[in-house]
Amino acid sequence: MPWKERSVMDERMRFVIRLKDGEAMASLCREFGIWRKTGYKIFERYEQCGLERLSDRAARSATPTSYPSRWKRPS
Repeated sequence: MPWKERSVMDERMRFVIRLKDGEAMASLCREFGIWRKTGYKIFERYEQCGLERLSDRAARSATPTSYPSRWKRPS
């Protein structure tokens, strides 16, 4: 039987549903392979804005793409 592919959003939805059904945060996080801090973040986003906040968010670049004119760009 082939593996079922699941998206990140599907996994987050499963996580939230099971959490709302009364399962413990610690055991769910262990099962899903995430830190409890991440589990609380996922649940908080869901509580604040619903399902649309469970999708991946764009991350900011680690290096700035533009520099203020008074700064010199590193060589």
